[in-house]
Parts: sequence; C-alpha cells; structure tokens
Amino acid sequence: MAKYPRTREQHIAVFGESGSGKTVLVSSFFGPTQEGSYSNDLWDLVADDTGQGNRLYQNYLGMRDRARAPMPTRFEATTYYFSVKLKGGDNAAAKKRPFDALRLAWHDYPGEWFEESPSSEEEANRRVDTFRSLLRSDVAFLLVDGQKLLDYKGEEERYLKSLLTNFRQGVLRLKDDLLDDEDRLVEFPRIWIMALSKADLFPDWDVYSFRDLVIEKAASHLDDLRSTLKDLVDTPDALSVGEDFMLLSSAKFELSAAGREPLEIDVTQRVGLNLILPVASILPLERRVQWNERMEIPRQVLDTLADGAETLAAVLMGGKSLGVDKLVAILPKVGPLASLAALPVLTAAAKMAGSQLREINAQARDHHDFLTATLTQFKLDLDQGVKDKLLIRSLK
Repeated sequence: MAKYPRTREQHIAVFGESGSGKTVLVSSFFGPTQEGSYSNDLWDLVADDTGQGNRLYQNYLGMRDRARAPMPTRFEATTYYFSVKLKGGDNAAAKKRPFDALRLAWHDYPGEWFEESPSSEEEANRRVDTFRSLLRSDVAFLLVDGQKLLDYKGEEERYLKSLLTNFRQGVLRLKDDLLDDEDRLVEFPRIWIMALSKADLFPDWDVYSFRDLVIEKAASHLDDLRSTLKDLVDTPDALSVGEDFMLLSSAKFELSAAGREPLEIDVTQRVGLNLILPVASILPLERRVQWNERMEIPRQVLDTLADGAETLAAVLMGGKSLGVDKLVAILPKVGPLASLAALPVLTAAAKMAGSQLREINAQARDHHDFLTATLTQFKLDLDQGVKDKLLIRSLK
C-alpha cells in the first residue's frame, strides 16, 4: 500500500501596508496557544521553527504584560510555519486517518514593497522571488488598516483608493517577471479576502459595515484590482477578489491621548483570529465546489484548487458516503478519475451545515476521531463567524 505524508500543508498570503498590523496579527494568532492556561481537546499548535515561535510568543508577552506592541518589521519577507498537531495519535482512529497534522504556511509580504519602488535590481528580483513563493496559497488577505480609516474619517476614499492603487501597481510591476513567458498562471491565490485589521477601533461595526464602506468609497478601484489579477491567471472566472470580507483584531488597544502609543492592551479581546485556520482549511474546498457547479474548470487548474480536497471532504463526512480508507486508496491509482468519483463527497461536504455537521462532530469526538472532529469544528467555526457577522463568504 502506498505511503502518505502525515502532514497536510495549506498556505495563506497576508498583504498590508507598513503599520497595518501584520506582525501583531501573527503574534496574537500564535501567542495565546502557548499560555499555560490554554487548552484544546483536539489539537496543539506548534511553530515549526523554535526561534521563530519564541519571537512571536515574546511579542505576545510584551503586549500582554507590558502593553508593548511588537516593533514593526521593514522590508522583511517572512514565512511562518505552524503545525496543528492532532491528539490521539496512538488510538485506533488515528491509524486510519490520512494525516496527523495540518501545517499552515503564513506568508507575510512586506508592505513597503507596494509603497516604494525597488532601490536596486537585487531588491526587484527579491520581490519577484518572494511573490512567487506565495503562489501556492489558496487564500490571500489584503489588510485595510483600521487606524488609517480613522485618520481619514470623512474622506476614507482617499486612503482606500491609495491602498488599492498601490497594490495594483505593485502587481503590475511584477507581472512580466511572474509570467516569465507563460500566458497565464495556473497556480495563484484564488480567494482574496478584504480584511479590516485593528477592528477593535470600530466597536460598533460588523463585517457588513466594513464591506459597505469599501464598496461605497472604492468600488471602481476594487474592480481595477480584480481586473489586474484576472489578467494574471488561467481561468480568471475561478477567482474571488473583493467578494469575501472579514474583521480582524489582535487585541483591544487603549491608546494614549495622542492616539498612537498603547496604555493598555487586552489580549483576550481578539476578533476573527480563530477563523484563520478554518478559512485556510475549509474555505478553498467550499469555493472549489461552488465554481465547479457553475463553470468548466481545466484539470490543471482544478488540481491547484484546495489541494487534497477529496481527502478533506471524506474526512469531513466522517467516512460516510465514501470511506476515507477507500478514497485515499484510489487517489494515486485512478488519477483524474478520482476527482470524478469523489465529486458527490466534495459537494456534500462543502454544503454540510447545521444539525448534520454538529452530529458528525459529536460522533467524531465520542469516537476520539480527532481529525474529523477538528475539520468539522473548523466548518462550524466558519458558519459561526458568518452568524456573528465577522465574515462574509462569497456565494459565487
């Protein structure tokens, strides 16, 4: 029987101008999971690079204990690797599961690179190489800085248009090198989420308030960005740009009278960070099914959408309709036909919700099937994020 890697890897790309809170976000995503009081009955989160993990936790402790925000990073392109290590590795269910850990690659692209021209050919090449490294991502977050929105209160369009224009022009500068004699890119982030960072600055807002502001003030510039990204990719209709929206806040910051230096940082008041893993793991699967239902997607493109979706779907279904063992066994033998055989499972898993989803989650927990319990919990969390008006998922 073929051997399978025990880790499944998912990539996200995070874009935002300098000062938009990218370092604070990743520190607050990881830091709370390292506290002695933290408990999770399904999995543990570890940083694959110990030094990197220590720096992120140090950032988090500085916020928690000293009201000290992390020092901003400039011109640093960093990829953080985290592993969601499932519990129950020695039980019967674990021996049947196709992987034991979900690895999240979090690509942090320097904001300055969209605000300033490269200072040398070496830096220009580094920008291209860095962008290429994140092309495996299914999901990209484009951060809208909440502090900047406050700074431009009453004329938010000035900031939003500048943000979107700078990003679009940055992509255009990279375009020829990214294509590198290719007509279109097959592998490319297909879901672009507009995310409000520092959402704690807008306590009365929900995600619809944020979406409405962006659409009202900068719809044409968002359309321009969408067109630019579509020009890069094969099957441009299989691309969501400015259709998904999200609220993110690393903590609640009480600022000084000058409005910049934090007097107190309440790290327990986080918004949206618990949705990062569900978005990375489940949203691409759902979007692949949505697109597959309304368009013909070339095989080479389909293979890059929600990589391993068939296995994820079978696990989500708790082995129903098509057993995990059976599905995993046919994937390497049947090749493209495996996706056809698994299509009913993909569709059922993507659309599963409500009582059925809760039932499979409860059964998985009772049977100590930590993989199915984790993925169904991620899907429940996504649904709850929509109900709590922290997330808008595209229906297209």
